[in-house]
Amino acid sequence: MSVPVENLRKDIRMRDESDPIMSNAWLIVRLLPFFAVIIGIASIFFGLLLFPTWGAEVVPIFVAWVILIPLLAIIGFIVSVILTYKLVKRRNTHFKRQTFLTEDIVTAVKAIAGKKGVDVEVGLSSCERTVREAKAEETEKGAVLWAILSVIIFIADWYVNYFLMKDFYKHERREDGFWEDLSKTLDKLGITFSVPRRTETTPNRSFVLYLILSIITLGLFGIYWLYVLLKDPNEHFKYHRQVEDQILSTLESAAI
Repeated sequence: MSVPVENLRKDIRMRDESDPIMSNAWLIVRLLPFFAVIIGIASIFFGLLLFPTWGAEVVPIFVAWVILIPLLAIIGFIVSVILTYKLVKRRNTHFKRQTFLTEDIVTAVKAIAGKKGVDVEVGLSSCERTVREAKAEETEKGAVLWAILSVIIFIADWYVNYFLMKDFYKHERREDGFWEDLSKTLDKLGITFSVPRRTETTPNRSFVLYLILSIITLGLFGIYWLYVLLKDPNEHFKYHRQVEDQILSTLESAAI
């Protein structure tokens, strides 16, 4: 019995690496293009205001503008690649760890049921089906590939936003079903496990609406879109820490 529980402990210890909480400071990435435009317009405006004749005095301002804009573009390109890579990678690592976690939970419950001589095959079959569905649908996305494509092709960036939103929504709904089936199964074993309520659920956000708003606002809505891509997984991971600690404590007590 110690082996399944120890494997579960290992799965939980992995979460610091697999489920990183990303700061909202990453929103600066979406602001860089607007900073570049504002700086460019401001430079031209003040250049005309201070030096209306456009003499030699304007040259330093023009040179600074020519250097600064490409520099901001290069920085924005590099940071955007890093940001998308981190977003896609944490999706992959969380889904993979979740598979290990749920499989080890099922194994631990089977061991407890065998020890108690209670048949919980029906309840566990529902949990196992959820695990199989997750394996089939939550396939890994190439983080490096999509990070590069997203800064080169607009459509690729939109697709990344699409699967990051939709995959976490589906993942959370599937996960809720797993916890519910697990709770019922543990009840049959005489083990009390009350699934914590989510303070914030991942909503089924409309990709089409977000895309249209991003286009008509010339990218400004993309700032909020990025905020959503940061916030939803962050809240999901925080909930995970709560429920994982509770299920580990419950199974440790039952295994004694």
